[in-house]
Amino acid sequence: MRFDLTGRTAVVTGAGSGIGLACVRALAEAGARVLGGSRTVGSDLRAATPYTRTVDLATEDGARTLVSHALDEFGGIDILVNNVGGGVKLADGFLDIDDDTWREAFGLNVLTAIRATREALPSLVERRGAVINIGSINATLADPRLGHYSAAKAALASVGKSLAAEFTPKGVRVNTISPGPVRTRVWTNPQTARSAGLTPEEFIEAVPKMTGLATGRIIEPEEVATLVLLLASGKVPSITGSDYTIDGGMTRPALR
Repeated sequence: MRFDLTGRTAVVTGAGSGIGLACVRALAEAGARVLGGSRTVGSDLRAATPYTRTVDLATEDGARTLVSHALDEFGGIDILVNNVGGGVKLADGFLDIDDDTWREAFGLNVLTAIRATREALPSLVERRGAVINIGSINATLADPRLGHYSAAKAALASVGKSLAAEFTPKGVRVNTISPGPVRTRVWTNPQTARSAGLTPEEFIEAVPKMTGLATGRIIEPEEVATLVLLLASGKVPSITGSDYTIDGGMTRPALR
């Protein structure tokens, strides 16, 4: 299946690397004009799209700044990809997660998407566009060490369903994608590998067994970007209010 997004415009948050950068590349290659927003605009993002904006979405004005720039540049927004997220800080357990950690997790993973969507919705309604939130399998995967992050991603998926219920009748499709372990800085950070007594290459090779990926391989950012293309394209207009899992079989039912 080929996707032709010629004439469409898109905004991708957290576009500097990983899933966000892969989404920018995929949307641009499909013909869309894409504005990539990131706290750091590097050479990879500039190579992927001529439209970039240095912005901190964790601030109250970040979303307004980014969306206003897109409206000025493009005249309207057809696709919004809420990819900003983070706060993946392993805790010893619930009692080790302080208020600042809870606030950071919800600020980065929920409020950023709420603010960007709120700013973009008038244009998305006018152009009958699409919102795609990048969540996490942790939203449904219990892990006391990541209770804050899991709760935030669960909230993001819930917000997506609420938005779909209200705005799909007005022409806007809203969906969430929840990946398992993706080859991003969370897993490629050399410090993470060192803490496990491994080289970065050895650690990446160990991730599938460590996390239970039935495919035997870590998920690539481009896989998530391909699903973003499908949901953004409108080729299946009845898909809205959904939460799609890309987890390599990680959450398969236990065998008895």
